[in-house]
Amino acid sequence: MKFKHSFHVFVDNFSVTYKHLLYRLAVLLIAGGLIAAIAYPFVNGLTGSAQYQGLLSGVKAFLKNLVEGHPAELGEATEQIKESFTALLEYIAHNKGNLVWGILGVVLVYLVQKFFSGLGNYAMSAVINDKMAFHAQSPYLITLIKNLKESCLYNLMYVPLTYAYDALCYTGLYFLIFKAMSFLYFPLRLFLFVTLAVLAISFKMVFTSDWLPALIRGKCGQKKAFLYTFDRRGKNTFNVLSNYVVIVLIIFAINVGAIIFTCGAAALITVPSSYAILVCFQLVNYYDREELKYFLDRDTIIKPRKERTLTREEFFKGE
Repeated sequence: MKFKHSFHVFVDNFSVTYKHLLYRLAVLLIAGGLIAAIAYPFVNGLTGSAQYQGLLSGVKAFLKNLVEGHPAELGEATEQIKESFTALLEYIAHNKGNLVWGILGVVLVYLVQKFFSGLGNYAMSAVINDKMAFHAQSPYLITLIKNLKESCLYNLMYVPLTYAYDALCYTGLYFLIFKAMSFLYFPLRLFLFVTLAVLAISFKMVFTSDWLPALIRGKCGQKKAFLYTFDRRGKNTFNVLSNYVVIVLIIFAINVGAIIFTCGAAALITVPSSYAILVCFQLVNYYDREELKYFLDRDTIIKPRKERTLTREEFFKGE
């Protein structure tokens, strides 16, 4: 039922997807410009070097001789490629200081971009929560500004934590599957990598699932919400995990299909929609477990089997 209700809430709040799309595009354009400015000097120097030009010339000669059917010249072109590639690696080694600083700059911009994207996710969650709790149409931009302090504090904790988790998981999976299991066929290794990556993402979603709802709907402080989300007692963790596995697989399939079959055009809608459906599931899961009633749409209200009576403080706080 959680999955079904999440989809209904997502459809009822689909308009927020477009607003979130515009926000994320603005953030991505700014971040892309900064990354290009950081990477340009090194990339320009690399592509303009004699070593790179020699490698490019060797590849062109190899392809030309291969197409025209001159096997005698293939050996010479192959040797040129090897020598040029070795020289290019030496060039990179001599300029490793610029490369390291460039990588650090790109990582920093990426983290800042994730931080600002997270502010949008917080605003979208607050807008959807208002629709679920009161069926109120809250403006996206005003909600973003109104919740700026809380969303900044949340993302200052969430972004570094999830970045470290992702870096650790994906690096570990790469070395485990593509290095330690190099004896397996490549398609099988790719299958294992994607499968374990989906499980890793789902585990992360399970243990951070209640963080935003506790802040936005539960009116918890940052510390209390942080401790609450990692406390899995009585939260049907396996059921939540199984739902997340299905949702993550569907999101992967839809986004990959959108990129392949529409040359990326449909991804403009499917990517922000992916964030929206995850937020909807988080909120539905929280409302159901806390036995709170909520709107599926204008005419449908989901009520718990035993409705909890609000305290005087909760009533006047609008909870």
